[in-house]
Amino acid sequence: MANIKSAKKRILVNETKAARNKAIRSKVKTAIKKVDAAIAAGDKAAAQAALLAATSEIDKACTKGVYHSNTASRKVSRLSKAVNSIA
Repeated sequence: MANIKSAKKRILVNETKAARNKAIRSKVKTAIKKVDAAIAAGDKAAAQAALLAATSEIDKACTKGVYHSNTASRKVSRLSKAVNSIA
């Protein structure tokens, strides 16, 4: 355990940031799962609506620094490609 006051503060701040990042990542994963479920069901309208929501969540995560911009772009690209491939 840290003895220096600033080190103790860093530990607390890091825990807070880690919890925030974890919550944001969880939101993104849930949104992606909803898109995947709609794709599996073959419902293109629901998939497109879920894609819009997922894109928004991914962009928010990127803005907040949870995801790198290239990672966010890759996730959106793969989701939109999958939605567009529905017959």
